[in-house]
Amino acid sequence: MFIKTLELKDYRNYEVLSMDFSKGVNILFGDNAQGKTNILESLYLCGTTKSHRNSKDKEIIRFGREESHIRVVLENKDIPHKIDIHLKKNKAKGAAIDGIPIKKSSELLGIVNYIFFSPEDLSIIKNGPSERRRFLDMELCQLDKVYFYHLANYHKIINQRNNLLKQISFNRKLLDTISVWDEQLVFHGIKVMEGRNHFIEMLNPIVSGIHNTLSGGKESLGIRYEPNTDKDNFMAKIKSSLEKDIVLKSTGTGPHRDDISFFNDKVDIRKFGSQGQQRTAALSLKLAEIEVVRTITKDSPVLLLDDVLSELDRKRQNYLLNSIHDIQTILTCTGLEELVQNRIQCDRIFKVTEGTVDSINFDEMDFIQKKTGGNV
Repeated sequence: MFIKTLELKDYRNYEVLSMDFSKGVNILFGDNAQGKTNILESLYLCGTTKSHRNSKDKEIIRFGREESHIRVVLENKDIPHKIDIHLKKNKAKGAAIDGIPIKKSSELLGIVNYIFFSPEDLSIIKNGPSERRRFLDMELCQLDKVYFYHLANYHKIINQRNNLLKQISFNRKLLDTISVWDEQLVFHGIKVMEGRNHFIEMLNPIVSGIHNTLSGGKESLGIRYEPNTDKDNFMAKIKSSLEKDIVLKSTGTGPHRDDISFFNDKVDIRKFGSQGQQRTAALSLKLAEIEVVRTITKDSPVLLLDDVLSELDRKRQNYLLNSIHDIQTILTCTGLEELVQNRIQCDRIFKVTEGTVDSINFDEMDFIQKKTGGNV
């Protein structure tokens, strides 16, 4: 699969934008805060209906405007598709596939699969459990509509149960009504846990092999799914912790408290790994994600790299770049010199300046080659 064109209107700092992408490596370069990441965000949003930044729709719409429009034209297994997303300040977003409006965002999933890799992802190992759950959910929701359905329902029920817990603290007569929510919570929660466990089982051998190569055969890496509760005891734990939940006005049991652990032999590198080990593990995780998507979809995902190369040393840069030679990649960076020096194959190059995007021709690249002594 690959993205052919992107059109934006009143999206963040873009009034109007139209871009054509290559099937290979597309470079967006420019100073910080010019709008490079906004382009990657718009692509991701068009495939998932959500911002990778967790931004609200009204925060994405260009200042002073009431709505924003994104259009992506793509090709998936030789079949062309057009995705339109309308963001509105005071209304729910609208979406259409090939000109036909959709009622549920789940209808969009699977048309295009993105893997988003940012500098923040390099800290996924040392950051809190919420970041690791988000990693699981971002990919699983694209790959599995059933998982998306159960996760969405689970979060709705958690919110409703938490609201009821607040009411019960003032009116104990409402206590009898909570069992209805508990049953649904456990049903959808178990499905979420099963989906996460299966995904980790698929990732594990792939991550292990990649990490072994990155570490020069010196280290092994294993991933372990750590559910907050055993699915067979989920209901019992929910009931036994009810009084505590009422006091805290929050549900303390369930997959919204899950985590993933990362082990080098028997050492938990979340707690005891060096920064280098943690970053290598994070890179291994993202690269393994590519292989899992290929296995499940029988196709390659579109890779969105947001200024990641500057955060990696030369060895890890080379491994990453060698791994994506056959994947459409849209990559942001602040300058071209380092890319030229590393002899990165660039198929299309864009300069981003204050919400405008200009295509760079290869005559200009020749000038940079001579200046840096590199090759493209």
